[in-house]
Amino acid sequence: MAPRNEGSARRPARRFGLAAFLAAGWLVASGSAEAVVNGRDGDGRLARSAVMVLSSKGGVCSGVVLAPTVVLTAGHCAAGDLEHRVHFRSETGEPVLLEPAARLVHPGYDPGAVAGRRRSIDLALVRLREPLPARFVPTTLAAAAPARGEPLLLGGYGVSREGEGRSTGTWREAALAAIEPYGPSTILLWAADPAKRGAGACTGDSGGPIVRGDGAVAAVTTWAAGSGRARGGCGGVSQGVLVGPQRPWIDGVLAAWDARAAWR
Repeated sequence: MAPRNEGSARRPARRFGLAAFLAAGWLVASGSAEAVVNGRDGDGRLARSAVMVLSSKGGVCSGVVLAPTVVLTAGHCAAGDLEHRVHFRSETGEPVLLEPAARLVHPGYDPGAVAGRRRSIDLALVRLREPLPARFVPTTLAAAAPARGEPLLLGGYGVSREGEGRSTGTWREAALAAIEPYGPSTILLWAADPAKRGAGACTGDSGGPIVRGDGAVAAVTTWAAGSGRARGGCGGVSQGVLVGPQRPWIDGVLAAWDARAAWR
């Protein structure tokens, strides 16, 4: 997707309409709301490397900070001819919307992949016009894929339960374990709750991090499925795109944007 050049990063574009989002409740989630379904409150470390990515049609996603001016998210969170903004709250709790200077969806992204059962590299990079506040810490990416059964931590700003859009905006985390139900993959990571309590990704967590025990982001959340105990499309299997195999694309785009990602 061609980069977009727009106005000041801290002044919401009139077409985007901050007031409309406030009225819809997307940016005024209750402080007690859960995000990752059946998740838990995070200790703040992972959240300092994450933001939200919003679209002008009400889409809500999470995103991973790679550099002060670069955010990694899911491809479906930044695709299409829509306005997009990176969102977070200021130190005083006020909503902030930043206009992207550019956004680039991975060339291997296929918007019809789920319905057509086709492969898709559901990733996108967003470049900001000015750096995020200093409290945001760029994350480290994992070059190697997790092993089967390896403990993982999934984080995001999504809903607490399917269909409860107003519960977005609160950071939550879920302890999962890596699984491989369809055999080893060089594109996707699957993870599930080893305690079988229905914890996992839900609407709004797309683009958020799936993290190894050493704190490195192994994958970006892109999809979730429900289970018998957690109906509605959440709480069963959480799926993400592995970042290690996409290192050449990530590093190439960041180099063109005069930025650099950390890898471990």
